[in-house]
Amino acid sequence: MASIRQVQVTFDCADPERVARFWCEVLGYVVPPPPDGFTDWDAYGRSLPPERQGAGFVCVDPSGAGPRLYFQRVPEGKVVKNRVHLDVRVGTGLVGEERLAALEAECGRLLALGATRVQLQVADAYDESCLTMQDIEGNEFCLD
Repeated sequence: MASIRQVQVTFDCADPERVARFWCEVLGYVVPPPPDGFTDWDAYGRSLPPERQGAGFVCVDPSGAGPRLYFQRVPEGKVVKNRVHLDVRVGTGLVGEERLAALEAECGRLLALGATRVQLQVADAYDESCLTMQDIEGNEFCLD
């Protein structure tokens, strides 16, 4: 039997700290303490060579249950739809109008943080309603 491994989700982006802080707000994640010997992340960043400054940023689930999120700067912009995305589970156990109300309420909160609403998929015979959105750099995610 294979051992269970921890998972980190990595986002390619233009501004790692900005995108990480957006996801902290979405998920209730936090920025971990800076590396030993540094009073804060700015001090750590200034210790790096210029080309590495601002190249990455991290946020973590304060409970330790969720995966670590890593944000890395890449030179190219987003061109096509993500092949993998996060589902933010705000409507678990809810159906019909109650589920739609939960999705819409969370959508409103995230729009204020800079997210973009893309499309509401209304429940059908197979799936419950979900709402596709984009983060502040255009990465798709779903409110589910």
